[in-house]
Amino acid sequence: MPYRGRVRWDALFADLQAQWEAERRADDDAEIRELAEAEAAGTRFGDRLRARLGAPLTLRLVDSSDRVGVVKDAAPEWVLLAEGERRHLVPVAAIAMAWPLAGAAPAPGAIERGLGLGHVLRALAGEGQAVVVRSRGGDQTGLLVRVGADHVDVAAGLGILSVPWSALLSVSST
Repeated sequence: MPYRGRVRWDALFADLQAQWEAERRADDDAEIRELAEAEAAGTRFGDRLRARLGAPLTLRLVDSSDRVGVVKDAAPEWVLLAEGERRHLVPVAAIAMAWPLAGAAPAPGAIERGLGLGHVLRALAGEGQAVVVRSRGGDQTGLLVRVGADHVDVAAGLGILSVPWSALLSVSST
């Protein structure tokens, strides 16, 4: 009989240990879910685009056109895709959908945060190469000749056209 009592005690303590471990796992699982939700809540769209550096991405723009390519660079305000030799600069504000996206890259550094849309448009204007500017008003092929605080001027067949950034969908190499 004394042996049976010891077995019951062993079983009782084993059961208590199993209950404690199950509660600990449940607490850990709940904490992991909470952390994942908090991380997702703080994730910015631009960070998810940057996480695709070197990987293929499809962007559906607000006019329902698509830009497809490998992400070459990205910042909070823009993403650069490579489609073979062609490049597409797309303002984040012009993107209606993107796929596939996964997790997020770490928050951008000070330099990346400082590389706004104006900076890259000025660099493109300085190159003096023909581009295709897609805007809500249509496509224009020409040269970027001036970049303001919130618009870009394009020398095209119709003359100098000013495109506000709010209407700019993409700037693509020819």
